[in-house]
Amino acid sequence: MELLVALIIGVLVSTGVYLCLRARTFPVVMGLTLLSYGVNVFLFSMGGLKINEVAVVGMSENPTDPLPQALVLTAIVIGFAMTAFLVVLALRSQGEHYTDHVDGSDGEDQGGAQ
Repeated sequence: MELLVALIIGVLVSTGVYLCLRARTFPVVMGLTLLSYGVNVFLFSMGGLKINEVAVVGMSENPTDPLPQALVLTAIVIGFAMTAFLVVLALRSQGEHYTDHVDGSDGEDQGGAQ
């Protein structure tokens, strides 16, 4: 179980970093979203991976930690708001500059000659 969660975290973070390094705005937004999902899964797994255990102290002899669950719940809401803001910002930038490149160029390689 732990190996599967570690692989999922690794795939989410590595894909998120790869997409953040792209030159277009939509892959950058998707990369930031995948990075936040990877961090959320990591924080959630820090509470202990226990199946069919309650998160209330006193209800079981080995409860899970409720703090990472609360942090992840808050991070999901903040991540959704951040993604919505970045999508609106990317659409506004594309509307004003008529391109969706991150650096504002038109996407054509000029070969270093200026």
